[in-house]
Amino acid sequence: MDARCLLAVLWLALTVSARAAGQNEIVVQPGQYTIEQALQQARLQRLHGDQRPAVLRLQAGTYRLSQPVIIRPEDNGTRIVGAQGTVLSGAVSIKGWKRQGRLWVAEVPLWNGRPLEFRQLWVNGQKAVRARDVADLEQMYRIRSMDKQREVIYVPRQAVAHLHQLPGEMVLHEMWCVANLRIRQIELQGDSAAITFHNPESHIHFMHPWPSPMVTPDGKHNSAFYLTNSLELLDEPGEWYLDARQQRLYYMPRPGEDMRTAVVEAPALQTLLMVEGTPDEPVSGVTIEGVTFSYATWMRPSLQGHAPLQAGMFMIEAYKIRPQIKRPNGDHGLDNQGWVGRPAGAVQVNCATDVSFRHCHFAHTASTALDYHRYISGGTVSHCTFTDIGGTAILAGSFGPEGHEAHLPYDPADRRETCTGLTISNNSICDAANEDWGCVGIGAGFVRNICIEHNDISHVSYTGISMGWGWNQQTNCMANNTIRANRIHHYARHMYDTAGIYTLGAQPHSVIEENVVDSIYSPGYVHDPNHWFYLYTDEGSSYITVRNNWTPTEKFLRNSNGPGCTWENNGPMVSDSIKGAAGRKDPSANEK
Repeated sequence: MDARCLLAVLWLALTVSARAAGQNEIVVQPGQYTIEQALQQARLQRLHGDQRPAVLRLQAGTYRLSQPVIIRPEDNGTRIVGAQGTVLSGAVSIKGWKRQGRLWVAEVPLWNGRPLEFRQLWVNGQKAVRARDVADLEQMYRIRSMDKQREVIYVPRQAVAHLHQLPGEMVLHEMWCVANLRIRQIELQGDSAAITFHNPESHIHFMHPWPSPMVTPDGKHNSAFYLTNSLELLDEPGEWYLDARQQRLYYMPRPGEDMRTAVVEAPALQTLLMVEGTPDEPVSGVTIEGVTFSYATWMRPSLQGHAPLQAGMFMIEAYKIRPQIKRPNGDHGLDNQGWVGRPAGAVQVNCATDVSFRHCHFAHTASTALDYHRYISGGTVSHCTFTDIGGTAILAGSFGPEGHEAHLPYDPADRRETCTGLTISNNSICDAANEDWGCVGIGAGFVRNICIEHNDISHVSYTGISMGWGWNQQTNCMANNTIRANRIHHYARHMYDTAGIYTLGAQPHSVIEENVVDSIYSPGYVHDPNHWFYLYTDEGSSYITVRNNWTPTEKFLRNSNGPGCTWENNGPMVSDSIKGAAGRKDPSANEK
């Protein structure tokens, strides 16, 4: 039976069942009927005249994906409802462990016909640590100096002299970002060691000025780093190493872990679900409820390194300008140019109108969890939870196409391209940016009419909420944005030059109000331990009202702001009623 006949049979059987029940519903069970088949079934029903919106009811269980689920304009109006315990997983289970001294070893299976490579591993639901040279990050070594012309970083000899194997990567702390640099060579030179790196990241990293490895006169606050990804560095319980060439995985168990019965998950897919319309035919009116999205990887750092500019956006090309070029409208002199790319997302939404996620759970992702990118109108993300997120939990709006220089205002002729009208409310975000420390809880780029309210954001490696892009005060597509009544606490776990709420660029009629920001981390390895803030309007921030936000002290920064920024009644004097109302609200009966 060919594919067309099979689809026809499926359509007939399910249509009879649905009509007999008086409902336009399709029930999906793991291992029996895929989500892709259910979507195709609903499309066939429409083609045969049944225009009722479809409801896909996903029964509890794990749906292991070999490719992303794609929602298209043909699925408009569809609801996808997951029963409790419904999980869309991009992982492969690793089994067959054998003891080898203190370690356990397993053969890594092929996946979709190719050797499986990954950068993350979870054992019994807990993220394991990719083997590194320090267990306690406070013990990281600091670089000694760097040679940008020769593309060399010099580190203390004792940091590498004992190593017999070449580590795979250096993870380098750079104020508000970390760089993943694949190591090409280490050469001992007296009391130092010269480390060089692979391209393209080496060339990009040493050409751009911001962020940059820090070297101070006394050396006490030079950039910290750790080395990772070699079998020799696997010396602590909970660490692992993948020999990608031999397809062998090594792991040192934590106390109480029995690898014969442990559930070990290695992520294979970068994206689990894609909502993909076109500018003229967007996906419209789709709602996803009660679904867990888990185990998504991000492989770019292993293939091309990772040299970010800010908020997880990685540089494709960047270089310094000497002397600076004067810019109009009071902007800072331009001392560099750069073009950025966007990391992969576990769930990606493009060209969509009123596409919403409610009561969903996002967990165990290596990069962005939920990404609303281009041609977005309306939609809500509400009462969702985000835990153990490697990058940004929720990302919204373009940060400029790859051909757009990062310091220019962005105002596309086709205004539909701008993310507008999105509401992000009553979500809980905990433990975000644990893989790429320079990412944020909620990140919004060039957005318009966006509302971010009543979210609880905690234990984030950098900033809680970042809104805006461009480092200039010229008008662009951003306007009418609101950040209201969020509770942000325990942020800046690893990075500084940070704030609970941070802005860039001109955003007329935008408001930041009635938020609560408290409890910042104080990592000992940051370059400038005093350079942190509760509220921070950075370069070019213009026409933004900041009012009635509760913070323990008035530790704020207004850096190179443009016109029209007003600050009213922010700090510990804000009323207790505002403080008590911030954060996630319990869902009402109507929302459940």
